[in-house]
Amino acid sequence: MAYKATSETGEFGLIERIKSIVQPTLESAPELVLGIGDDCAVWQPSTELLQVSSTDLLVEQVHFDLLTTPAKHLGSKAISVNASDICAMNAIPRYALVSIAVPPSMPVEMVEELYRGMESAAREYGIAIAGGDTSRSRSGLVISVTVTGEVPEKMIAYRNGAKEGDIVCVTGTLGGSAAGLRVLTREKLIMMEHIENNETYNRNLMADLQEYTGAIQQHLLPLARLDTVRFLHERQVTPSSMIDISDGLGQDLGHICNASAVGALLQENRIPVNSTARLIADELQDDALGWAISGGEDYQLLFTISKEEHKKIADNRDIAVIGEITPKESGLLLKDIYGITIDLTSLPGFDHFK
Repeated sequence: MAYKATSETGEFGLIERIKSIVQPTLESAPELVLGIGDDCAVWQPSTELLQVSSTDLLVEQVHFDLLTTPAKHLGSKAISVNASDICAMNAIPRYALVSIAVPPSMPVEMVEELYRGMESAAREYGIAIAGGDTSRSRSGLVISVTVTGEVPEKMIAYRNGAKEGDIVCVTGTLGGSAAGLRVLTREKLIMMEHIENNETYNRNLMADLQEYTGAIQQHLLPLARLDTVRFLHERQVTPSSMIDISDGLGQDLGHICNASAVGALLQENRIPVNSTARLIADELQDDALGWAISGGEDYQLLFTISKEEHKKIADNRDIAVIGEITPKESGLLLKDIYGITIDLTSLPGFDHFK
């Protein structure tokens, strides 16, 4: 199959291709007045709702590696990580603006796969991709996504509302993304070693990755927990504070504690560590709990809630109670299975500039 470089297609030819791919996402937004094709996207929201918005950058060799990340997966992840920010406000994502800077040698077909991934994820969340921008890049692929959402004023959750005595909850399992990244990094190193030795890269030389699928998928195709937000709305429950876990459980809980001027005590035996992460950690002689606390990119929801309100959602088995909010002077602590307390602020989390 012959591939065509983006430099051959040109900016406007590329935009037309992108427009045709994302068109199905507009079906979920009847209030959208105008999408791709003008200087701005236009929509008419309800006056009864708060509007929220978030934006994220994904930069090649900082946030992803095209050697280990299929373009379609990358497109899906670009939408999901932004939708996760909207969910972290207990809000429903509605619209996305997507901008990309592309090396001129990148095949058009790869850009189309990127947007097919975005279109698939957007339809999953009910998001309309309403516009964006394209540019040339001299240093690799850069993706910028802005997502807007809406939430009734009484349902919005900020980081600064946690109170002493509140329960600390988390959705899903943690550590899977960090474990998946470790497996993919190992495969890349083996691949590069074969290339340097002028040897044919043969996947049969690798350990069978099938048993690691859960962790690899959690890294490459994370899902924003819109299902949890809808569940909370159905039960008329508003967390006292909430955040999504992008930088690691310890660091993101620290953001809540700092904003709310409180401390927290977590119980190690209650933290839901991903089962595949445990398998990979055993094989690599690493620590799955460490990945759960510091690994990041799990995109689960971490929230606090009063004990009374928690009774309304206690039947949801996908929400684990992992600790309690304490006075600020108590600090941010983890009690391990031996009863020893560990200062979580001493553990690393993800930092873009380190």
